[in-house]
Amino acid sequence: MQGAQLKKHIDATLGSGNLREAVRLPPGEDLNEWLAVNTVDFFNQVNLLYGTLTEFCTPENCPTMTAGPKYEYRWADGVQIKKPIEVSAPKYVEYLMDWIETQLDDESIFPQKLGAPFPPNFKDVVKTIFKRLFRLSRKLLGLIEIVVLDVQEFGLIDKKELAPLQELIESIIVPY
Repeated sequence: MQGAQLKKHIDATLGSGNLREAVRLPPGEDLNEWLAVNTVDFFNQVNLLYGTLTEFCTPENCPTMTAGPKYEYRWADGVQIKKPIEVSAPKYVEYLMDWIETQLDDESIFPQKLGAPFPPNFKDVVKTIFKRLFRLSRKLLGLIEIVVLDVQEFGLIDKKELAPLQELIESIIVPY
């Protein structure tokens, strides 16, 4: 399958309700091509989600990039910023998204031509992208928690509208 066909396969299997099937490499497909399509898709989804939550995380109320009280992430791209620096969460995200976009646009890493070879370190690049996006995902979950708590506290969404996500909402609200 080509990239566009692989993306359609992902979308179709995601809609099936079986997430394990959605991420499983289809039989006979190239692992690197599959990882490339999934990486681009994950980046796009996280970027879109973060864009909707930027007003909740400003340099003033998110002065550092953290994942709870025990973890703080500093930024280094290994090229322009070699020694990790402390930055606000929005600045970290800006650096991260720019860095990932640079990786995705580099045809020596993510080839665009059908049949072009992937570099030998491709999986390592993908691992780094996912590791960094995972850090951002934790921050996003924290922002979503705030939104859910606001919705509950101020009755911003009717309970019937929340029903499809009730299990998730309860897992967020119960700790508070």
